[in-house]
Amino acid sequence: MKLVINIPCYNEEKTLPLVLSEIPKKIPGIKSIEVQIVDDGSSDRTSEIALEYGCKVITHKRNLGLGRAFKSGVEAALSRGADIFVNTDADNQYPSSYIPELIREVMEGKSDIVIGNRVPWKVEYFSPLKKVLQWFGNFVVRNLIGTDVPDTVSGFRAYSKESLLRLNITTKFSYVLDTIVQAVKMDLAVSSIPIHTNPPTRKSRLFKNIFQHMWKSGTSLIRLLIIHRPFHFFGLLATLSFLPAFAIAARFLFFYYMGEGQGHVQSLLFAVVLVILSGLFIISGILAFLTGMNRKFLERNTVSTEKKRISEEEQLKGDRFDGVYP
Repeated sequence: MKLVINIPCYNEEKTLPLVLSEIPKKIPGIKSIEVQIVDDGSSDRTSEIALEYGCKVITHKRNLGLGRAFKSGVEAALSRGADIFVNTDADNQYPSSYIPELIREVMEGKSDIVIGNRVPWKVEYFSPLKKVLQWFGNFVVRNLIGTDVPDTVSGFRAYSKESLLRLNITTKFSYVLDTIVQAVKMDLAVSSIPIHTNPPTRKSRLFKNIFQHMWKSGTSLIRLLIIHRPFHFFGLLATLSFLPAFAIAARFLFFYYMGEGQGHVQSLLFAVVLVILSGLFIISGILAFLTGMNRKFLERNTVSTEKKRISEEEQLKGDRFDGVYP
């Protein structure tokens, strides 16, 4: 089996050597380990350092964001015949010593995705406010998308080849929510392992503070729900519109039967507007759901085509290696 370890980088010349020096050189059951760097528009020596350590380098001419860097890494890994794909950070947050444990269930065919659970509410260097917000954010995400993964925004993950072929990154900000929402929707097997993290070496470049992170993650999650769980999303909006309409209409009927209906006509009109809005949300949900079904068929065809292409390429490489040409 071939393992590709992917490290998205943006001006990481200071911490990258430490990360690369700790990556395991051999893992039982893994025939080949390849490390690749996605240089997302760095202006320092990130690429040069990666090449010095023998890494493959994928370069973006300008900074495109973590989501795009992850997508480029996936495409490059699949083109190189990866069976397992591990993504880690260049800031040394995730100890590379966990990689053998992280990929174990993928190797055994028990999981499609394994996530390193940082147990955020127990991380010593997290402030009390950050611990609470991390817990709350994970609680909201788990309940909205229907998963029991404890750390939904951890970037330390292992992916099977099958999951890489089926997942399609649609965001520039970060891939973590995008992939977990899609994995649940596609019935991919997702598990996690507890890990410890290293103290921070620098401030995050994805967001300025925890509140900006919550805002970006929240808007990203809403967009993902619209794309991948549209009927649930619009159904929720329809319910939130219909319930106050029902309450207002009941209030009007109460006054109407009490002989005071003329003074509450505005309430009835407002209730009618909310009912119409609720109906529009339901129609939008149905249309989005049908569009999603069509997208699912297209994705299935795309995955089949990609599998066939990769199989043909691997067969061709094998033929060339044996000295046999078609």
